[in-house]
Amino acid sequence: MKSFCIFGCRAVGSVLLLTCYGFAPQLSAAESSKATRPNIVYILADDMGIGDVSCLNSNSAWQTPNIDRLAREGMAFTDAHSASGVCTPSRYALLTGRYSWRGRLKQGVLHGYDPSLIEPDRLTVPGLLRAHGYATAMIGKWHLGVDWVRSGSGKEEVDFAQPFGGGPVAHGFDSFYGITASLDMPAYFYIENDRVVQLPTGRIGDSPKPPMWRAGRISPDFHHEEVLPRLTERALAFLAAQSAAPKTKPFFLYFALTAPHTPISPTREFQGKTHTNPYGDFTAQVDAVVGQVLAALDDRGLAKNTLVIFTADNGCSPAANLEELRKFHHDPSAGYRGHKADLYEGGHRIPFIARWPGHTPAGQRSAQTVGQLDLLATCADLLAAPLRANAGEDSVSMLPLLNGQGPTSFSRAALVHESDQGWLAIRQGKWKLCFCPGSGGWSFPKPGKDCEGLPPFQLFDLASDPAEKTNLAAAHPDTVQQLGWLMRSYIELGRSTSGAPQTNTPSTNWPQTAWMKDFPK
Repeated sequence: MKSFCIFGCRAVGSVLLLTCYGFAPQLSAAESSKATRPNIVYILADDMGIGDVSCLNSNSAWQTPNIDRLAREGMAFTDAHSASGVCTPSRYALLTGRYSWRGRLKQGVLHGYDPSLIEPDRLTVPGLLRAHGYATAMIGKWHLGVDWVRSGSGKEEVDFAQPFGGGPVAHGFDSFYGITASLDMPAYFYIENDRVVQLPTGRIGDSPKPPMWRAGRISPDFHHEEVLPRLTERALAFLAAQSAAPKTKPFFLYFALTAPHTPISPTREFQGKTHTNPYGDFTAQVDAVVGQVLAALDDRGLAKNTLVIFTADNGCSPAANLEELRKFHHDPSAGYRGHKADLYEGGHRIPFIARWPGHTPAGQRSAQTVGQLDLLATCADLLAAPLRANAGEDSVSMLPLLNGQGPTSFSRAALVHESDQGWLAIRQGKWKLCFCPGSGGWSFPKPGKDCEGLPPFQLFDLASDPAEKTNLAAAHPDTVQQLGWLMRSYIELGRSTSGAPQTNTPSTNWPQTAWMKDFPK
Protein backbone atom coordinates (compact mmCIF):
# COMPACT_ATOMS: atom_id res chain seq x y z
CA MET A 1 0.00 0.00 0.00
CA LYS A 2 1.44 3.35 -1.01
CA SER A 3 1.00 6.63 0.77
CA PHE A 4 2.02 10.17 0.01
CA CYS A 5 2.33 13.52 1.68
CA ILE A 6 2.43 16.93 0.01
CA PHE A 7 4.72 19.38 1.76
CA GLY A 8 4.94 23.14 1.95
CA CYS A 9 7.70 25.31 3.38
CA ARG A 10 7.54 28.57 5.27
CA ALA A 11 10.09 30.48 7.27
CA VAL A 12 9.26 31.55 10.80
CA GLY A 13 12.15 33.59 12.09
CA SER A 14 15.23 31.47 11.43
CA VAL A 15 13.25 28.24 11.36
CA LEU A 16 12.14 26.64 8.10
CA LEU A 17 8.89 24.81 8.65
CA LEU A 18 8.19 21.69 6.65
CA THR A 19 4.51 20.96 6.79
CA CYS A 20 2.68 17.86 5.62
CA TYR A 21 -0.68 18.83 4.11
CA GLY A 22 -2.19 15.41 4.02
CA PHE A 23 -2.02 11.67 3.64
CA ALA A 24 -4.06 9.66 1.18
CA PRO A 25 -3.31 5.95 1.15
CA GLN A 26 -5.07 3.94 -1.53
CA LEU A 27 -5.30 0.22 -2.19
CA SER A 28 -3.49 -0.92 -5.32
CA ALA A 29 -5.51 -2.78 -7.92
CA ALA A 30 -3.99 -6.07 -6.78
CA GLU A 31 -4.77 -5.34 -3.14
CA SER A 32 -8.28 -4.24 -4.04
CA SER A 33 -9.03 -7.47 -5.88
CA LYS A 34 -8.12 -9.42 -2.75
CA ALA A 35 -10.04 -7.17 -0.40
CA THR A 36 -13.33 -8.27 1.10
CA ARG A 37 -15.87 -5.54 1.59
CA PRO A 38 -16.95 -5.87 5.21
CA ASN A 39 -20.28 -4.97 6.67
CA ILE A 40 -19.89 -1.88 8.86
CA VAL A 41 -21.76 -1.26 12.11
CA TYR A 42 -21.00 2.16 13.59
CA ILE A 43 -22.38 2.66 17.12
CA LEU A 44 -22.28 6.25 18.35
CA ALA A 45 -23.04 6.94 22.01
CA ASP A 46 -24.30 10.40 22.94
CA ASP A 47 -22.33 12.43 25.54
CA MET A 48 -20.07 9.67 26.91
CA GLY A 49 -16.59 10.25 28.28
CA ILE A 50 -13.52 8.13 27.66
CA GLY A 51 -13.49 7.37 31.40
CA ASP A 52 -16.98 5.86 31.25
CA VAL A 53 -15.60 2.72 29.55
CA SER A 54 -14.01 0.41 32.10
CA CYS A 55 -11.32 -0.98 29.78
CA LEU A 56 -10.10 2.60 29.24
CA ASN A 57 -10.34 3.67 32.87
CA SER A 58 -8.99 1.37 35.58
CA ASN A 59 -10.68 3.61 38.19
CA SER A 60 -14.15 3.44 36.66
CA ALA A 61 -16.93 3.07 39.22
CA TRP A 62 -18.76 0.62 36.94
CA GLN A 63 -17.97 -2.04 34.41
CA THR A 64 -18.83 -2.04 30.70
CA PRO A 65 -18.33 -5.73 29.88
CA ASN A 66 -19.70 -5.62 26.34
CA ILE A 67 -17.65 -2.64 25.23
CA ASP A 68 -14.67 -4.23 26.98
CA ARG A 69 -15.30 -7.40 24.97
CA LEU A 70 -15.14 -5.36 21.79
CA ALA A 71 -11.73 -4.05 22.91
CA ARG A 72 -10.45 -7.54 23.74
CA GLU A 73 -11.45 -8.75 20.30
CA GLY A 74 -10.33 -5.61 18.49
CA MET A 75 -8.33 -2.40 18.92
CA ALA A 76 -8.86 0.47 21.36
CA PHE A 77 -7.67 3.91 20.27
CA THR A 78 -6.52 5.94 23.26
CA ASP A 79 -5.98 9.24 21.40
CA ALA A 80 -9.22 9.42 19.41
CA HIS A 81 -11.26 12.61 19.05
CA SER A 82 -14.62 13.91 17.97
CA ALA A 83 -14.39 17.00 15.79
CA SER A 84 -16.18 19.11 18.40
CA GLY A 85 -17.12 19.15 22.05
CA VAL A 86 -20.84 19.10 21.12
CA CYS A 87 -23.23 17.02 19.04
CA THR A 88 -24.10 18.63 15.71
CA PRO A 89 -20.63 19.63 14.46
CA SER A 90 -19.24 16.24 15.49
CA ARG A 91 -21.92 14.40 13.53
CA TYR A 92 -21.46 16.60 10.47
CA ALA A 93 -17.72 15.86 10.45
CA LEU A 94 -18.27 12.15 11.05
CA LEU A 95 -20.52 11.76 8.00
CA THR A 96 -18.74 14.19 5.64
CA GLY A 97 -15.06 14.03 6.59
CA ARG A 98 -15.10 17.83 6.78
CA TYR A 99 -14.95 20.12 9.80
CA SER A 100 -18.33 21.68 10.50
CA TRP A 101 -16.87 25.17 10.91
CA ARG A 102 -16.09 25.12 7.18
CA GLY A 103 -19.86 25.24 6.59
CA ARG A 104 -22.48 27.62 7.89
CA LEU A 105 -22.42 26.40 11.52
CA LYS A 106 -19.56 28.30 13.17
CA GLN A 107 -20.61 27.48 16.74
CA GLY A 108 -23.27 25.72 18.80
CA VAL A 109 -25.71 23.02 17.72
CA LEU A 110 -28.94 22.72 15.76
CA HIS A 111 -32.37 22.11 17.27
CA GLY A 112 -35.38 20.12 16.14
CA TYR A 113 -36.88 22.81 13.91
CA ASP A 114 -33.63 23.85 12.18
CA PRO A 115 -32.98 23.25 8.45
CA SER A 116 -30.55 20.68 7.09
CA LEU A 117 -26.87 21.41 7.70
CA ILE A 118 -25.28 19.01 5.21
CA GLU A 119 -25.06 20.66 1.79
CA PRO A 120 -27.20 18.94 -0.90
CA ASP A 121 -24.26 17.96 -3.12
CA ARG A 122 -21.83 16.93 -0.36
CA LEU A 123 -20.53 13.37 -0.39
CA THR A 124 -21.26 11.45 2.80
CA VAL A 125 -20.15 8.10 4.16
CA PRO A 126 -23.48 6.39 3.34
CA GLY A 127 -23.56 8.06 -0.07
CA LEU A 128 -20.12 6.69 -0.91
CA LEU A 129 -20.92 3.21 0.37
CA ARG A 130 -24.31 3.07 -1.37
CA ALA A 131 -22.65 4.03 -4.66
CA HIS A 132 -20.43 0.97 -4.21
CA GLY A 133 -23.20 -1.50 -3.58
CA TYR A 134 -23.84 -1.22 0.15
CA ALA A 135 -27.25 -1.27 1.78
CA THR A 136 -27.23 1.77 4.08
CA ALA A 137 -29.40 2.35 7.13
CA MET A 138 -29.47 4.82 9.98
CA ILE A 139 -31.26 4.26 13.26
CA GLY A 140 -31.27 6.81 16.07
CA LYS A 141 -30.46 10.46 16.58
CA TRP A 142 -29.89 12.56 13.45
CA HIS A 143 -29.28 16.09 14.84
CA LEU A 144 -28.20 17.58 11.51
CA GLY A 145 -31.42 19.40 10.68
CA VAL A 146 -34.15 18.67 8.16
CA ASP A 147 -36.01 20.86 5.69
CA TRP A 148 -39.56 20.97 7.03
CA VAL A 149 -42.53 22.14 5.03
CA ARG A 150 -43.37 25.39 6.78
CA SER A 151 -46.94 26.45 7.50
CA GLY A 152 -45.94 29.91 8.72
CA SER A 153 -42.99 32.02 9.81
CA GLY A 154 -42.92 30.89 13.45
CA LYS A 155 -40.38 28.34 14.67
CA GLU A 156 -43.03 25.71 15.41
CA GLU A 157 -45.18 26.47 12.37
CA VAL A 158 -44.44 23.22 10.55
CA ASP A 159 -46.72 20.93 8.58
CA PHE A 160 -45.58 17.67 10.13
CA ALA A 161 -47.95 15.70 7.89
CA GLN A 162 -45.79 16.48 4.87
CA PRO A 163 -42.57 14.65 3.92
CA PHE A 164 -39.44 16.68 4.56
CA GLY A 165 -36.15 17.07 2.74
CA GLY A 166 -32.54 17.23 3.85
CA GLY A 167 -32.69 14.30 6.26
CA PRO A 168 -30.83 10.98 6.32
CA VAL A 169 -32.49 9.54 3.19
CA ALA A 170 -31.49 12.70 1.30
CA HIS A 171 -27.86 12.14 2.23
CA GLY A 172 -27.13 8.56 1.32
CA PHE A 173 -29.17 6.35 3.63
CA ASP A 174 -31.62 3.89 2.10
CA SER A 175 -33.68 3.98 5.28
CA PHE A 176 -33.95 5.86 8.55
CA TYR A 177 -35.80 5.37 11.80
CA GLY A 178 -35.22 7.72 14.71
CA ILE A 179 -35.53 11.26 16.01
CA THR A 180 -34.56 14.66 14.62
CA ALA A 181 -32.25 15.95 17.36
CA SER A 182 -31.24 15.23 20.96
CA LEU A 183 -33.76 13.41 23.10
CA ASP A 184 -34.21 16.55 25.21
CA MET A 185 -35.10 18.76 22.21
CA PRO A 186 -38.68 19.15 20.93
CA ALA A 187 -40.63 18.29 18.95
CA TYR A 188 -40.85 14.70 20.19
CA PHE A 189 -41.88 12.02 17.70
CA TYR A 190 -40.45 9.17 15.66
CA ILE A 191 -39.50 9.54 12.03
CA GLU A 192 -39.39 6.82 9.39
CA ASN A 193 -37.44 7.76 6.28
CA ASP A 194 -38.77 11.28 5.50
CA ARG A 195 -42.06 11.29 7.42
CA VAL A 196 -43.25 11.73 10.98
CA VAL A 197 -44.74 8.42 12.21
CA GLN A 198 -47.36 9.98 14.53
CA LEU A 199 -48.12 13.68 14.53
CA PRO A 200 -47.22 15.66 17.68
CA THR A 201 -50.74 16.49 18.82
CA GLY A 202 -49.88 17.06 22.48
CA ARG A 203 -47.48 19.11 24.57
CA ILE A 204 -45.15 18.21 27.42
CA GLY A 205 -43.69 20.55 30.04
CA ASP A 206 -40.10 20.96 31.16
CA SER A 207 -38.69 18.03 33.10
CA PRO A 208 -36.76 18.37 36.37
CA LYS A 209 -33.23 16.95 36.52
CA PRO A 210 -32.74 14.19 36.12
CA PRO A 211 -34.03 13.25 33.61
CA MET A 212 -34.10 16.75 31.95
CA TRP A 213 -35.96 17.55 28.75
CA ARG A 214 -37.31 20.78 27.29
CA ALA A 215 -41.01 21.61 26.97
CA GLY A 216 -42.57 21.16 23.56
CA ARG A 217 -44.85 19.28 21.20
CA ILE A 218 -45.04 15.49 21.53
CA SER A 219 -46.75 12.60 19.77
CA PRO A 220 -49.00 10.14 21.63
CA ASP A 221 -46.62 7.18 21.15
CA PHE A 222 -43.50 8.98 22.41
CA HIS A 223 -42.16 8.25 25.89
CA HIS A 224 -38.58 9.29 26.58
CA GLU A 225 -37.54 6.23 28.57
CA GLU A 226 -38.79 3.94 25.78
CA VAL A 227 -36.77 5.54 22.97
CA LEU A 228 -33.46 3.70 23.40
CA PRO A 229 -35.11 0.25 23.68
CA ARG A 230 -37.30 1.01 20.65
CA LEU A 231 -34.31 2.10 18.57
CA THR A 232 -32.41 -1.00 19.64
CA GLU A 233 -35.29 -3.21 18.50
CA ARG A 234 -35.12 -1.54 15.10
CA ALA A 235 -31.36 -2.04 14.87
CA LEU A 236 -31.67 -5.72 15.73
CA ALA A 237 -34.47 -6.10 13.19
CA PHE A 238 -32.27 -4.55 10.52
CA LEU A 239 -29.48 -7.03 11.30
CA ALA A 240 -31.95 -9.89 11.18
CA ALA A 241 -33.16 -8.76 7.77
CA GLN A 242 -29.59 -8.55 6.48
CA SER A 243 -28.79 -12.07 7.60
CA ALA A 244 -31.90 -13.35 5.80
CA ALA A 245 -31.12 -11.49 2.56
CA PRO A 246 -29.03 -12.95 -0.28
CA LYS A 247 -25.31 -12.72 0.54
CA THR A 248 -24.52 -10.39 -2.32
CA LYS A 249 -24.74 -6.96 -0.71
CA PRO A 250 -22.75 -5.70 2.29
CA PHE A 251 -24.42 -3.26 4.65
CA PHE A 252 -23.64 -0.13 6.64
CA LEU A 253 -25.60 0.47 9.84
CA TYR A 254 -25.13 3.81 11.58
CA PHE A 255 -26.68 3.30 15.01
CA ALA A 256 -26.71 6.69 16.75
CA LEU A 257 -27.79 6.12 20.33
CA THR A 258 -29.74 8.68 22.36
CA ALA A 259 -27.89 7.86 25.59
CA PRO A 260 -26.41 8.63 28.03
CA HIS A 261 -27.36 12.19 26.95
CA THR A 262 -30.18 13.94 28.80
CA PRO A 263 -32.90 13.05 29.56
CA ILE A 264 -30.99 10.67 31.81
CA SER A 265 -33.71 8.05 32.01
CA PRO A 266 -32.52 4.45 32.34
CA THR A 267 -35.26 1.86 32.15
CA ARG A 268 -36.39 0.09 35.31
CA GLU A 269 -34.10 -2.86 34.58
CA PHE A 270 -31.04 -0.61 34.88
CA GLN A 271 -32.10 1.73 37.67
CA GLY A 272 -29.63 1.20 40.53
CA LYS A 273 -27.54 -1.14 38.39
CA THR A 274 -24.22 0.57 39.08
CA HIS A 275 -24.95 1.74 42.66
CA THR A 276 -23.79 5.22 41.63
CA ASN A 277 -26.29 7.62 40.04
CA PRO A 278 -28.73 7.63 37.09
CA TYR A 279 -25.95 8.57 34.65
CA GLY A 280 -23.94 5.52 35.67
CA ASP A 281 -27.02 3.35 35.26
CA PHE A 282 -27.75 4.85 31.84
CA THR A 283 -24.17 4.12 30.79
CA ALA A 284 -24.68 0.51 31.86
CA GLN A 285 -27.74 0.44 29.62
CA VAL A 286 -25.64 1.73 26.70
CA ASP A 287 -23.19 -1.12 27.32
CA ALA A 288 -26.07 -3.61 27.31
CA VAL A 289 -27.24 -2.24 23.95
CA VAL A 290 -23.75 -2.84 22.55
CA GLY A 291 -23.99 -6.38 23.91
CA GLN A 292 -27.31 -6.92 22.11
CA VAL A 293 -25.78 -5.80 18.81
CA LEU A 294 -22.76 -8.05 19.24
CA ALA A 295 -24.99 -11.00 20.15
CA ALA A 296 -27.14 -10.39 17.06
CA LEU A 297 -24.06 -10.38 14.83
CA ASP A 298 -22.92 -13.65 16.43
CA ASP A 299 -26.31 -15.32 16.23
CA ARG A 300 -26.87 -14.26 12.63
CA GLY A 301 -23.45 -15.39 11.45
CA LEU A 302 -22.46 -11.82 10.57
CA ALA A 303 -19.64 -11.15 13.03
CA LYS A 304 -16.78 -12.58 11.00
CA ASN A 305 -17.11 -10.13 8.12
CA THR A 306 -18.32 -7.07 10.04
CA LEU A 307 -16.28 -4.08 11.12
CA VAL A 308 -17.83 -2.82 14.37
CA ILE A 309 -16.89 0.60 15.72
CA PHE A 310 -18.03 1.93 19.07
CA THR A 311 -17.43 5.57 19.96
CA ALA A 312 -19.16 8.74 21.27
CA ASP A 313 -19.90 12.13 19.75
CA ASN A 314 -18.19 14.15 22.51
CA GLY A 315 -17.25 13.98 26.17
CA CYS A 316 -19.48 13.57 29.19
CA SER A 317 -21.89 16.39 30.03
CA PRO A 318 -22.00 18.16 33.42
CA ALA A 319 -25.64 17.03 33.47
CA ALA A 320 -24.26 13.65 34.59
CA ASN A 321 -23.76 15.30 38.01
CA LEU A 322 -19.97 15.26 38.06
CA GLU A 323 -19.78 16.26 41.72
CA GLU A 324 -21.89 13.26 42.69
CA LEU A 325 -19.80 10.95 40.50
CA ARG A 326 -16.65 12.16 42.26
CA LYS A 327 -18.06 10.75 45.50
CA PHE A 328 -17.87 7.36 43.81
CA HIS A 329 -14.30 8.14 42.63
CA HIS A 330 -15.47 8.18 39.03
CA ASP A 331 -14.14 10.66 36.47
CA PRO A 332 -15.83 10.45 33.04
CA SER A 333 -12.84 12.28 31.53
CA ALA A 334 -10.34 9.82 33.08
CA GLY A 335 -8.02 12.55 34.34
CA TYR A 336 -8.18 14.76 31.26
CA ARG A 337 -9.24 18.35 31.80
CA GLY A 338 -12.76 19.55 31.06
CA HIS A 339 -15.91 17.91 29.75
CA LYS A 340 -18.51 18.27 27.02
CA ALA A 341 -18.37 21.58 25.09
CA ASP A 342 -14.72 22.31 25.96
CA LEU A 343 -11.54 22.68 23.92
CA TYR A 344 -9.79 20.83 26.73
CA GLU A 345 -9.31 17.10 26.16
CA GLY A 346 -12.33 16.06 28.21
CA GLY A 347 -14.55 17.76 25.64
CA HIS A 348 -13.51 15.71 22.62
CA ARG A 349 -11.20 12.82 23.57
CA ILE A 350 -13.63 9.94 23.36
CA PRO A 351 -13.74 6.14 23.46
CA PHE A 352 -13.05 4.62 20.05
CA ILE A 353 -12.90 0.86 19.67
CA ALA A 354 -12.85 -1.13 16.42
CA ARG A 355 -13.26 -4.86 15.84
CA TRP A 356 -12.75 -6.49 12.45
CA PRO A 357 -12.02 -10.21 12.77
CA GLY A 358 -9.15 -11.42 10.62
CA HIS A 359 -7.97 -7.87 9.95
CA THR A 360 -7.68 -5.84 13.14
CA PRO A 361 -5.35 -7.46 15.71
CA ALA A 362 -7.22 -8.50 18.83
CA GLY A 363 -6.48 -6.95 22.20
CA GLN A 364 -4.33 -4.15 20.81
CA ARG A 365 -4.16 -0.47 21.69
CA SER A 366 -3.20 2.35 19.39
CA ALA A 367 -1.87 5.70 20.59
CA GLN A 368 -2.19 7.28 17.15
CA THR A 369 -4.08 10.58 17.00
CA VAL A 370 -7.22 9.84 15.01
CA GLY A 371 -10.53 11.57 14.45
CA GLN A 372 -14.05 10.39 13.81
CA LEU A 373 -14.03 12.42 10.61
CA ASP A 374 -11.56 9.82 9.28
CA LEU A 375 -14.41 7.43 8.48
CA LEU A 376 -15.02 8.75 4.96
CA ALA A 377 -11.40 8.40 3.81
CA THR A 378 -11.21 5.00 5.48
CA CYS A 379 -14.22 3.76 3.55
CA ALA A 380 -12.86 5.24 0.31
CA ASP A 381 -9.55 3.47 0.93
CA LEU A 382 -11.37 0.23 1.66
CA LEU A 383 -13.20 0.50 -1.66
CA ALA A 384 -10.12 1.73 -3.59
CA ALA A 385 -12.27 4.71 -4.54
CA PRO A 386 -10.26 7.99 -4.56
CA LEU A 387 -12.22 10.91 -3.17
CA ARG A 388 -12.96 13.85 -5.42
CA ALA A 389 -11.32 17.16 -4.54
CA ASN A 390 -14.41 18.60 -2.82
CA ALA A 391 -15.09 15.59 -0.57
CA GLY A 392 -13.58 14.55 2.74
CA GLU A 393 -11.30 17.58 2.87
CA ASP A 394 -10.18 16.77 6.42
CA SER A 395 -10.45 12.97 6.44
CA VAL A 396 -7.45 10.61 6.63
CA SER A 397 -7.72 6.86 6.10
CA MET A 398 -7.40 4.69 9.21
CA LEU A 399 -7.39 1.50 7.15
CA PRO A 400 -3.66 0.82 7.70
CA LEU A 401 -4.23 0.99 11.46
CA LEU A 402 -7.31 -1.21 11.27
CA ASN A 403 -5.28 -3.70 9.25
CA GLY A 404 -2.64 -3.79 11.98
CA GLN A 405 0.12 -2.21 9.91
CA GLY A 406 1.41 -0.09 12.79
CA PRO A 407 1.95 3.63 13.40
CA THR A 408 4.40 4.17 10.53
CA SER A 409 1.62 3.34 8.07
CA PHE A 410 -0.53 6.26 9.25
CA SER A 411 0.24 9.94 9.22
CA ARG A 412 -1.63 13.18 9.53
CA ALA A 413 -0.22 16.67 9.80
CA ALA A 414 -2.53 17.81 12.59
CA LEU A 415 -6.04 17.53 13.99
CA VAL A 416 -8.35 20.47 14.74
CA HIS A 417 -10.63 20.65 17.76
CA GLU A 418 -13.67 22.90 18.26
CA SER A 419 -15.61 23.98 21.35
CA ASP A 420 -19.30 24.64 21.77
CA GLN A 421 -18.74 28.37 21.26
CA GLY A 422 -16.73 27.78 18.12
CA TRP A 423 -13.23 28.34 19.48
CA LEU A 424 -10.54 26.30 17.76
CA ALA A 425 -7.43 24.39 18.77
CA ILE A 426 -4.88 22.49 16.72
CA ARG A 427 -3.04 19.34 17.75
CA GLN A 428 0.24 18.22 16.19
CA GLY A 429 2.20 15.44 17.87
CA LYS A 430 2.54 16.25 21.54
CA TRP A 431 1.66 19.92 21.07
CA LYS A 432 -1.80 21.44 21.32
CA LEU A 433 -2.44 25.14 20.73
CA CYS A 434 -5.77 26.66 21.80
CA PHE A 435 -6.69 29.92 20.08
CA CYS A 436 -8.48 31.32 23.12
CA PRO A 437 -7.60 31.96 26.77
CA GLY A 438 -9.96 29.48 28.49
CA SER A 439 -12.03 26.35 27.95
CA GLY A 440 -13.97 27.79 25.03
CA GLY A 441 -16.92 25.93 26.47
CA TRP A 442 -18.63 25.26 29.79
CA SER A 443 -15.85 24.59 32.29
CA PHE A 444 -13.78 27.23 34.08
CA PRO A 445 -12.48 29.54 32.74
CA LYS A 446 -15.47 30.11 30.50
CA PRO A 447 -15.33 32.62 27.63
CA GLY A 448 -15.97 36.13 28.93
CA LYS A 449 -15.19 37.46 32.40
CA ASP A 450 -13.43 34.29 33.52
CA CYS A 451 -10.79 34.87 30.85
CA GLU A 452 -10.05 38.53 31.54
CA GLY A 453 -6.31 39.04 31.98
CA LEU A 454 -5.38 35.56 30.71
CA PRO A 455 -2.92 35.03 27.83
CA PRO A 456 -4.67 34.90 24.45
CA PHE A 457 -3.24 31.49 23.53
CA GLN A 458 -2.70 28.25 25.42
CA LEU A 459 0.03 25.78 24.43
CA PHE A 460 0.12 22.39 26.11
CA ASP A 461 2.59 19.54 25.94
CA LEU A 462 0.21 16.59 26.14
CA ALA A 463 3.06 14.10 26.49
CA SER A 464 4.21 15.52 29.82
CA ASP A 465 1.02 17.36 30.80
CA PRO A 466 -2.06 15.40 29.64
CA ALA A 467 -4.23 17.25 32.17
CA GLU A 468 -3.35 20.58 30.49
CA LYS A 469 -2.30 22.32 33.70
CA THR A 470 0.62 24.39 32.39
CA ASN A 471 0.38 26.93 29.56
CA LEU A 472 3.73 26.90 27.70
CA ALA A 473 2.87 29.55 25.09
CA ALA A 474 5.30 32.12 26.48
CA ALA A 475 8.10 29.56 26.76
CA HIS A 476 7.74 28.24 23.19
CA PRO A 477 6.89 31.16 20.89
CA ASP A 478 8.27 29.39 17.80
CA THR A 479 5.92 26.47 18.34
CA VAL A 480 3.00 28.86 18.76
CA GLN A 481 3.91 30.54 15.48
CA GLN A 482 4.32 27.24 13.65
CA LEU A 483 0.98 25.88 14.80
CA GLY A 484 -0.78 29.21 14.29
CA TRP A 485 0.39 29.44 10.72
CA LEU A 486 -0.59 25.83 10.08
CA MET A 487 -4.10 26.45 11.44
CA ARG A 488 -4.42 29.58 9.32
CA SER A 489 -3.39 27.59 6.23
CA TYR A 490 -6.02 24.95 7.03
CA ILE A 491 -8.70 27.64 7.13
CA GLU A 492 -7.56 29.45 4.00
CA LEU A 493 -6.97 26.31 1.91
CA GLY A 494 -10.40 24.94 2.75
CA ARG A 495 -8.84 21.61 3.64
CA SER A 496 -6.23 19.96 5.87
CA THR A 497 -5.36 17.11 3.50
CA SER A 498 -3.60 17.07 0.14
CA GLY A 499 -5.61 18.19 -2.86
CA ALA A 500 -6.96 21.23 -4.62
CA PRO A 501 -7.90 24.17 -2.36
CA GLN A 502 -11.58 24.37 -1.48
CA THR A 503 -13.91 27.11 -0.28
CA ASN A 504 -15.42 27.45 3.17
CA THR A 505 -18.85 28.98 3.64
CA PRO A 506 -18.07 32.66 4.20
CA SER A 507 -19.13 34.52 7.32
CA THR A 508 -19.09 38.22 8.09
CA ASN A 509 -19.18 37.42 11.80
CA TRP A 510 -16.58 34.85 12.79
CA PRO A 511 -14.84 36.33 15.87
CA GLN A 512 -13.32 32.95 16.72
CA THR A 513 -10.78 33.56 13.92
CA ALA A 514 -9.70 37.06 15.00
CA TRP A 515 -6.41 35.49 16.18
CA MET A 516 -5.33 35.06 12.53
CA LYS A 517 -4.02 38.63 12.49
CA ASP A 518 -1.26 37.48 14.85
CA PHE A 519 -0.05 34.96 12.27
CA PRO A 520 0.50 36.94 9.06
CA LYS A 521 1.25 35.19 5.80
